[in-house]
Amino acid sequence: MFEFLFKYPTTVFSKGELVLLAPWPLWALGAAIAVAAVALGVNIRGSRSLLSGARPAVIWLLQSAVVVLVLFLLWHPAISIATLRPQQNVVSVLIDDSRSMALREEGGTRLQQAVSGLNSGVLDALRKKFQVRVYRFGKNLERIDKLEQLTASAGASRIGDAVTEALTDASTLPLGALVLLSDGADNSGGIDRETIARIRQRRIPVHTVGFGREKISPDVEISDATLPARALVDSRLAAQVTFRHNGYTQRKARLAVRDGNKVLASQEITLKAEGVPQTESLTFQAGIAGAKGFQFSIDPLDGEENVNNNTLLRLVNVEATKPRILYIEGEPRWEFKFIRRAIDEDRSLELVSMLRTTQNKIYRQGVTNARPQELEHGFPAKAEELFFYSGLIVGSVEAGYFTAAQQELIKEFANRRGGGVLFLGGRFTLSDGGYPASPLAEMLPVRLPPQKGTFHRDEANFELTPAGRESLICRLEDRPERNAERWKKMPLLADYQELGEVKPGAVALAEVNAPGKRRMPVLAVENYGRGRTAVFATQGSWRWKMLQDHQDKTHHMFWQQLLRWLASESPGAVVASTPRPVLADETKVHLRADVRDKAYKPMANVRVEARIVGPGDASGTVELLPQPLEEGVYEADWDAEKPGSYVAEIVVKKDQQEAGRDVLMFRREDGVAENFRLAQNRELLEKLAEQTGGRYYTARDLPKLSDQISYSEAGITTRETRDLWDMPAVFLAALLLRGSEWLLRRRWGVV
Repeated sequence: MFEFLFKYPTTVFSKGELVLLAPWPLWALGAAIAVAAVALGVNIRGSRSLLSGARPAVIWLLQSAVVVLVLFLLWHPAISIATLRPQQNVVSVLIDDSRSMALREEGGTRLQQAVSGLNSGVLDALRKKFQVRVYRFGKNLERIDKLEQLTASAGASRIGDAVTEALTDASTLPLGALVLLSDGADNSGGIDRETIARIRQRRIPVHTVGFGREKISPDVEISDATLPARALVDSRLAAQVTFRHNGYTQRKARLAVRDGNKVLASQEITLKAEGVPQTESLTFQAGIAGAKGFQFSIDPLDGEENVNNNTLLRLVNVEATKPRILYIEGEPRWEFKFIRRAIDEDRSLELVSMLRTTQNKIYRQGVTNARPQELEHGFPAKAEELFFYSGLIVGSVEAGYFTAAQQELIKEFANRRGGGVLFLGGRFTLSDGGYPASPLAEMLPVRLPPQKGTFHRDEANFELTPAGRESLICRLEDRPERNAERWKKMPLLADYQELGEVKPGAVALAEVNAPGKRRMPVLAVENYGRGRTAVFATQGSWRWKMLQDHQDKTHHMFWQQLLRWLASESPGAVVASTPRPVLADETKVHLRADVRDKAYKPMANVRVEARIVGPGDASGTVELLPQPLEEGVYEADWDAEKPGSYVAEIVVKKDQQEAGRDVLMFRREDGVAENFRLAQNRELLEKLAEQTGGRYYTARDLPKLSDQISYSEAGITTRETRDLWDMPAVFLAALLLRGSEWLLRRRWGVV
């Protein structure tokens, strides 16, 4: 319809430039329009006896519009547009040959639809005008001679890489345009800005042709599962599983996590809004030490076409290390005894304590034979001594007990070292211990009251907040509702300490509700620099053990989970990581190491090497290079040639002496990427075409491609000028204006 009215396709108007071919200047056109408008106004003014009110103005506007149209046509309007010269330019046709193109839709596969569309005269029409190069692509780009070589068997689809390789292959040729036929199911995370910038620099339009349904229904697909890359032995993990569905609104489904064939946890979920990402939490035990591959899955539902996208693998390194936590206590009290007893039963934590028995005497516990002089001179005064620990508990100790340097060191323990610091309630701490006026007040997740007398030996209810019901720290039962009910049955706390409001960015996990008092936070946490801080404003949690059955493990479980949260995420001096631990039909793994000294300051001038061992006899060594913009950060890329699990040991050496090491796991999986995101990604295809000056076509619009692809400024071009005066839309406009004036005059009786 557009071409019928305006004579040319939309591409001509979007890429062309309006020009006036008449020899007269543009100002003369403006002057002629002004004179004609004035003359028409004078003429209509003389006819006011026949027209009244706003009617003369309406007639004047219609007549002026006709005059403007006629004068504009006298100046000979035209479109100037660049077109590719016939047989002097190359057009590259890229056809997606990945497995997603083998999906059968509307009587044939997506690939068959693409081949049929090209064979219906499109490819022949292109060859009459251009030198055509045909490629197929999946993981790599390959030039083909015949369309029969297409098999739809590639395990992945990388559109950005394919376009880049096609540009490189034709870098010395007059490339006029790229034609991409695909369903847009890109497995490399999209097309990066560098690729787009390179295409735009050469002014090469990419025309995209989309195949496949834009919504697969009915279907359920897991899109992500997030959980820590490292965990301690026997830790409880909380995974956030994200998925979406089409066609199963309000249906029940079973979400599960497995270690091999063993189901670790499962729960029934209700599928909510269609096409919208939905996230559910799933908790389970990490188990014994070792490299673990946890499979998250949703059981197949009736009618699902693709059940291979219901499962996702994630790696967790369950470490046998035992983080050491330093606990400084200012006075003998029951809480100290019961905390130590709870941690003694945890095989993943080591608690080293220093108890002030008198003003000048310290009782040490948990000191090993390997470090017999540990804490012999009191609380650490050097970064190397304090940063040896992963967590720090500050009991009933006044702020003045620590020197100014030690207080700054405690702040740096969380901020720079990345450790966790827990402040407990008591007679000599928090507001009653002078903390509001000390630098340590900055670390607390709450604002402390300025006055003293905040410690109360009164019973109080310990009640979870909504955030506390979801937190692993307070998770006694896997289901949040059952967890909340169990906490309601817990014995009362023996005491509590007043806290102020929670700081922005911090989270209150529990509150105390004492008779005659307002509800106030009692357990709160927040992130602080690289680490974490928390406050637990009581010394009476020991009643949870004493006032329940002797076999009840609630008190032990709570403290073990709290101290695991405190210490398990504290990084070592060398931290190895990779952005994608599971490589889905990819080979390149990006290795990164954050290297620090014993005081956790970035280390420069060191040699960082990754020693990699994989499946079979796969192995390799690669040196990580320092990054100029990030001090202490070293990175490298390495190709995993075989599918399977890999272990990379990162070793840091300074002056031929080992300065630290870390272990990293990753896995390469082949044949899985094409199981996900099977619907046509029209958004990606449209964006690629729009940003490069091309156009998006549906499969039905493919025959129009051969006529419109010539309009390009790439390659060898010629400038064409095309008249606009004879467009049907011009005559229809003139007829509409004159017809409107006649109808109005007839209605007003002045014809």
